[in-house]
Amino acid sequence: MEGFSVRTLEKICVFCGANYGKDESYVKVANRLGEALGIRGINLIYEGGSLGLMRCASTAAAMHGKRVLSIVPSAFTEKNLIEKICGKELKVSTMHERLLKMMEFGDAVIALPGGFGTLEEFFQIVSWA
Repeated sequence: MEGFSVRTLEKICVFCGANYGKDESYVKVANRLGEALGIRGINLIYEGGSLGLMRCASTAAAMHGKRVLSIVPSAFTEKNLIEKICGKELKVSTMHERLLKMMEFGDAVIALPGGFGTLEEFFQIVSWA
């Protein structure tokens, strides 16, 4: 069609909880998302946590051959709040800078179950788009 363009997704930002949640289906969905991204050739960008659903999604994407970028505020690493992650780690100064980098690098965003922090970051980045 004339005037119609198709945008290819190469990198997707994922927002989700640092816990596994109360329903085991959350873990299954996070693992399936990482797997689906990997199979489709889409790289994953996430908030940098090494726990909970963040770990599930990032590990599954990496296991399926895709690059994973973890964007982490330096305060988290200085206080040892982040364990070893899979993929590349980009340290930033603040939470706000993390969101700016996620928006800069990502082609789309997805939110999985999480808490107020997940919702706040997801809605903030969506409002900027």
